[in-house]
Amino acid sequence: MHQRHWRERSKAERVELQSLVTWHATLWGLPLSWLMLPLVGGLDRRPVPMVLGVLLVAVDLLQCAAASRLVRPALDHYLGRAALPPRSQRAPAVLLGVALALITALAAVDGTDPFTARLAIAAVLMPFGLPYALIVPVPVFLRRSGVLTALIVGAFAIVRLDGLGVLATTVVCGFATGFALIAARCGAWTLSVLWEAEHAREIEARLAVAEERLRFGRDLHDVLGRNLSVIALKSELAVQLARRGRPEAVEQMIEVQRIAQESQREVRDVVRGYREADLDVELVGAQGVLTAAGIACEITGAADGLPADVQSALGWVVREAATNVLRHGDAGRCAVSLRVLEGRVVLTVENDGASGAPDGSGGSGLAGLRERLAVVDGILKAGTVGEDGFRLVAEVPLANVSGVTS
Repeated sequence: MHQRHWRERSKAERVELQSLVTWHATLWGLPLSWLMLPLVGGLDRRPVPMVLGVLLVAVDLLQCAAASRLVRPALDHYLGRAALPPRSQRAPAVLLGVALALITALAAVDGTDPFTARLAIAAVLMPFGLPYALIVPVPVFLRRSGVLTALIVGAFAIVRLDGLGVLATTVVCGFATGFALIAARCGAWTLSVLWEAEHAREIEARLAVAEERLRFGRDLHDVLGRNLSVIALKSELAVQLARRGRPEAVEQMIEVQRIAQESQREVRDVVRGYREADLDVELVGAQGVLTAAGIACEITGAADGLPADVQSALGWVVREAATNVLRHGDAGRCAVSLRVLEGRVVLTVENDGASGAPDGSGGSGLAGLRERLAVVDGILKAGTVGEDGFRLVAEVPLANVSGVTS
């Protein structure tokens, strides 16, 4: 599997990776520190307690390993990505039962002090409880945790009948299961919210592309619909006149040829620039789409007084830049600036979160923009800025433009 760099991951992917690392550290760190360190000083040195203690540590290590393997499938199950493998909970449940039995045996032979025994209970409950909290609903988890706590307390009450000890054991079991539930569910719920936002952002980008396609389709329909109808009628009329030997048939076919050529020209205009693009409309549209996708977008400057061909070329730059911000990187901010400086108009689009974005030398979209700008003697510059920024600058020279302020 291809391992991507941290900066190439989206926010949701980063948070998910961080959560998994935290859960794995919790699974291995807390149980071992609660079990092995206290057991070193609290374990009786007689042969039987020593054997039971070594077996308990070994079982706890197996618990941590089983829980580590189950965390990812449990998270995928919680997020609805994949079904949990069958019988995946059997081994952790068996290991938990064996570990609790060993702790009970240690308490029965006075192999350790009560405080160490209760820490050991928490240590073996944690590896089982954290993945299990992601698998079952919260009410089910709480209900089954209550039953398990009652069984543990009952077993220790039989071994050592002590009212204060029963209360302490209940508190320890409640703390361990509650900690596992909060640690697992809070992180998983945050991930689910982030992934929903990520999916909503992807949908916004698809909707923006679909809107452009609909817009293109409407323009083509407006251009071709009427002309094709006229061509069909005039062609039919020319056929009827030709059958009658009328010379007017030639005139009708000449008209059909003229309309067809006009249609070709209009289609080329639509493909090149959706006729004459309104730069102000493109700026407002880009701001609306980016804002809807959760990207803070700031627009400065206006297209007042710019020639139509310049507006059309820069309008395409705005469209392509907005699409790139939506599709590439993980932007949270985008700034668009339109200025007139020393006889040229400068359009700047800058965004953050551009890890893995292409530089100014690649990409068919940027190449197409350079071709459009070349028609009005414009140039395009694009490249990374700082650690995760991306800047696109389009410059178009102006000649005899009046009424434009910088």
